[in-house]
Amino acid sequence: MFAEYVLRGVKAGLVAGLVFGLFVAVVANPLVAFADELGHGEAAIEADGDPGAAGADHDHDGSSHDATDHGVVGETGHDHGVVSATTTSVVSIASSVLWGVLLGAVVFGGGFYLLEPVLPGDSGSATPDVAAGSAGFLSASVAPWLVLPPQPPGARQFLAVSTRVRLYAGMVALGVVCCLLALYTFDRLSRRDRRSTTVAAAAALVPFGLLAVPVVLAPANPVENPLPAELSAGLVGLTVFGQALLWAVLAGAHAWLRRESSSPPADDRRAAGSTNGDRVPSAD
Repeated sequence: MFAEYVLRGVKAGLVAGLVFGLFVAVVANPLVAFADELGHGEAAIEADGDPGAAGADHDHDGSSHDATDHGVVGETGHDHGVVSATTTSVVSIASSVLWGVLLGAVVFGGGFYLLEPVLPGDSGSATPDVAAGSAGFLSASVAPWLVLPPQPPGARQFLAVSTRVRLYAGMVALGVVCCLLALYTFDRLSRRDRRSTTVAAAAALVPFGLLAVPVVLAPANPVENPLPAELSAGLVGLTVFGQALLWAVLAGAHAWLRRESSSPPADDRRAAGSTNGDRVPSAD
């Protein structure tokens, strides 16, 4: 049975990864390339006519690259720009598919198998899938963004990469803990009385207060951004939308696949999560 859950998660990940990859290749990559070139131009202007100074700063951040890396026509000619753009798109789609498969296998495969008895909603509805997708989005994206907000390309951050990686991993782990506590709280309270769903949902929000602790204690991370404020906000919004799109498609695809392959064992597993008399039958 576990293998069936993982396989279904992988299939949902393939769909979500492909959709996300196309979004990155068609929408995100051209905008990032434009912003990157604009950032180069702003840096050169700020260097007061000394391109070497701007280049040195960029190299110091470890992100120096040729304009043709993003498919922008450079001195090497139009053909190289087209090849570079095509290669970037293929790599973006392939990596997005792999990332979607990984998330699908872990969250909607193993995670869904373990947590299905406590996920809200009936097995025949999409509520459990939405809950799992929301938990994944909160843990993998929203929680880390509380201390390390997404930044546009070319932004220089004060904290070292190693420090940011540790902060990111810690916030993901804390986000997972908060989501598990929230699911457990909702499940326990909603079992006592179906009419207490609103109270259970409100109580399930309490564990997320733990996320405020690292937000207060995390070191400051000043950011230098050469891009205009409007463009920066648009790119950050694009990042948020992309991650939300990935998790939404994952949840939707998994819900559809689960309905198509619904079987009595799945219903039995959810029923096993409640002991006799735990749930009060509705008046209907």
